[in-house]
Formats: sequence, C-alpha cells, structure tokens
Amino acid sequence: MTMRFDLLIVGGGINGVGIARDAAGRGVKTLLVEQDDLAAHTSSASTKLIHGGLRYLEYLEFRLVRESLIEREKLLRIAPHIIHPLRFVMPMGQSGRPGWMVRLGLFLYDHLGGRGMLPGSAAVRLAGDGLAGDGLGAGLRPGVTRGFAYSDCRVDDARLTVLNAMDAAARGADIRTRTRFIGAKRDGDAWAVSIEDGPSGRRSEVRAANIVNAAGPWVGGVLGAIEGARAERPPRLVKGSHIVVPRLFAGDHAYILQNPDGRIMFAIPYERDFTLIGTTDVAVSGDPAAARIEAEEVAYLCEGVNRWFAKGIGPADVIWRYSGVRPLYDDGSASASAVTRDYVLKLGTTAGPQLLSVFGGKLTTYRRLAEHALEKLAPFLPMRRGAWTDGEALPGGDLPEGDFAAFVAEARRRWPFLPSETAERMAGAYGTRMAMILGDARSLDDLGEAFGGGLSESELAYLIDHEFARTAEDIAWRRSKLGLRMTEGDIARIAGRLAQGKMEAARG
Repeated sequence: MTMRFDLLIVGGGINGVGIARDAAGRGVKTLLVEQDDLAAHTSSASTKLIHGGLRYLEYLEFRLVRESLIEREKLLRIAPHIIHPLRFVMPMGQSGRPGWMVRLGLFLYDHLGGRGMLPGSAAVRLAGDGLAGDGLGAGLRPGVTRGFAYSDCRVDDARLTVLNAMDAAARGADIRTRTRFIGAKRDGDAWAVSIEDGPSGRRSEVRAANIVNAAGPWVGGVLGAIEGARAERPPRLVKGSHIVVPRLFAGDHAYILQNPDGRIMFAIPYERDFTLIGTTDVAVSGDPAAARIEAEEVAYLCEGVNRWFAKGIGPADVIWRYSGVRPLYDDGSASASAVTRDYVLKLGTTAGPQLLSVFGGKLTTYRRLAEHALEKLAPFLPMRRGAWTDGEALPGGDLPEGDFAAFVAEARRRWPFLPSETAERMAGAYGTRMAMILGDARSLDDLGEAFGGGLSESELAYLIDHEFARTAEDIAWRRSKLGLRMTEGDIARIAGRLAQGKMEAARG
C-alpha cells in the first residue's frame, strides 16, 4: 500500500529539518528524504556561528540582520548546550574600514535586534605584545593596540541540524537518510513521488499533498525532476572554505579580521586545542558534492591570518580543511561576497498539489525560514497549531535555567570518573541527554570499549540508535569532531564495529 503524507521535504540540511520539525509539531504528517547523511554538505561546512552578520550592514541588508539578531537570542534559549556566547574582537590597523564606520555599524548591530542576553559592543585597548598574555590582544602582532569588541554566538552546525531532525522524528515525522528523491508528478490531488533507498537501491512510491524543495545546492536539479514545475532562476553557488590549525592564541574570544580586498575573515577558538579560520567566497559550478578547498584558498586564509598574528602559519600547519557550497539566491550582484544571504521562498500558484522551493538562507535564520515556509503552505496543510518552535527546547537543551556552566559542574559531580574534557564535550553535545549515554555508570569501564578521542561504546550506540548515524564519518566528523583527535586506526575500528552491527542485524 502506498504511503500518503501531507508534506514531503527533499533535503536533510538545516532548512529541511527545521521545516520538518515545525510541521511535525503542528500535526502535519511529514516525510523528509535526504540522499546522504543529515548535514552531509553545506550545513556542516559553515563558520559555525549564530550571528546577525555584521558585514551585511555594508550591503544595507537591514531586514536580514534584524531577523538574524532576533533569532540569535531565540536559538540561544532553545539550545544552550550547543550554542554559546562568543566575544569577537576586530583589531584596527592602518588600512581597512575607518573607525567611525565600525562604530556606526556596531551601534546598529547592538540595537537592530533588541539585544537582551548578550553584552553590547565597545572600543577596546589591545595588548599589542604579540604572543605574550591572554588578554584581548593575545597572539596579535606588536603594535596592534586598538580595536572594537562585540558579541555573537558559536554553534556546532551539524549537531544543530541533527537535533532538529531528532525532534521532528519524536513528533511523528518520518526521517529517511540515504534516500534519494528520484522525481514527482501530479496525480489527482497529490504528488506521486518516486524515491530510492541508497543502501539497497530499492525504489518505491509515496504520495504527498505538498512538496518542499529544500535541497540546497541541488534545488535546481530537484525542480528539474518534478513534472510541470515552474522554471526558476538557478541559485548562485558560492563555495566557502575553512581551515583548522593548532591554537593560535589564548583566551576565549574570537577575532574578526579585515583583509585588503574588503572581505573579512574569522579566527575562532575551536574544539579547545585548535583555531578555525574562514571563510572564502568563490563562485562555483558543476556538482556541489565535488567542491573542494583549493590551494589558492588555503594560501588566502593563511595570508589573512599572517597580516595580523605574530605567529605565522602556512599550508603545512593545516590539520583539517573543508568546503561547503552555499546556494544563494541570485540577486544579480557582481561579486560572490556581495550576493545576498537572505532567503527566498517560491510557491507554485497552480491549483492542486503545491511545490515550495527554498533559495538561499543562512544557518542563523533557519527556524524563522521554516515558519515562513509553513505560513505560505498553511492554506494547503492540516495544521493543529500555530508557530511554536521558538519556545520549546531542542533535544538536550532543557538545562536548568539555561545555565551551561552550572550544568557542566553538575555533570562532573554526577560522573566524576569522566576526564574533564570529555565531560565538557558531552555536555556541549548532548545536554540533558548525557544521562541516556552514561546512566548509572561508575567508571569508564562501565561504558564499554574505548574507540579513541574519548568515544565509548555506549556513546557510539546512542549515536546509532538515536541520531541517525550510519558511518564512521557520520560519527567522527558530523555527530562529533573527534576526528581531529582520532587516528586512522580509531576510525577504522568504528567502521568495523558498524559493519559488524549491520551483519548481526541482517542475521537477526
């Protein structure tokens, strides 16, 4: 018997899972299909920030910045375990934007979104003493003595995506990873949709009253596979690349650095021992899955850091590198950096089954994008309630009073055998759901085999059973960033354990 859904979502990136969570919570029978893993592409390849987008003010994107700043505070409330405040320092030099322009931009940034939880901006004095010290000038070249500071948030982007998918599933959505959308055609009052299970290659058909095309860089390809879909301008594909190097500076703050070409880049403390540097903006074409960071991009990022930091870096210092393709709405801008990061939702106007396509967007605005998508589809969906996602915590985010530091301290008291870095990592990944992994364990031995990097058999089982993890890459690089600390042998043992589980499941 063919299954029927009110809503089919194509794409398991942040926008797709955000729409799935919102729709399922309103009582909409929802199916989401993703050809790879959740957050396998763009949604795990960001700069890992929840931010208003200070530089977008230069392009007069006031609506986008205001919405982003409002969302920043809402997301911090519903996911305080994976989203954390971060102070950014912009050092000032002989070139770049004049001080008055930066002051004006920061004044607008402080007030556009009705800031409440985060401290405002300020002019700051920097140490100017190179590698010495751990103040706001730590790591900078001697002579860099003034700058500005402001607040935004950092996030684990892949985990934000996974948590939305988990919550959608808990509310009744059918989440199918490794499932490819083949095509759809109108059949009476619904779409007849062909999908393919990746591991088996088996094709099947479902019926959906409405389709949301949230395929990111593949949005155009999905439109081409839907019979009678209205042709839309294809998205502007822009590659953003990042590098990770050993930690460049002490302190809990990040830097926002100005480049001579007018672009900015970030240097962000990452996973305790590293610094994340990015991003580039490079127009690309072809298969988005084939996008890779080029040597010229690595050189550009290293040069940007070396203009400001006392300790120089080069390609040999790069521990990890990644690229993601942003599917931006083509607004006709001449440069990739100037293309709007705002989102555009295109709804079919013909009667009968509806098709909504998502163009553009950014990590910070995914929740509001989902609300807007469902507002457009409201006449065609059976919804039992209105907007709700800004007030209910994501899985694990129900920390007492939203106090992450207090939660970490309590976790260390409850499971004193955990190394402090493991306790903090798990608190930051799972929040209150740590208890589902650790339970009544009284020693590391109680958690089963150790796979390296602090990953236990108990945690591995949780990721498989609750977080849609299927491969070693899913676990080492998306559900966690333990790949930074694991050896090739560690990752091979995870892959072996997963293969063993599949064989046992097949026999059972």
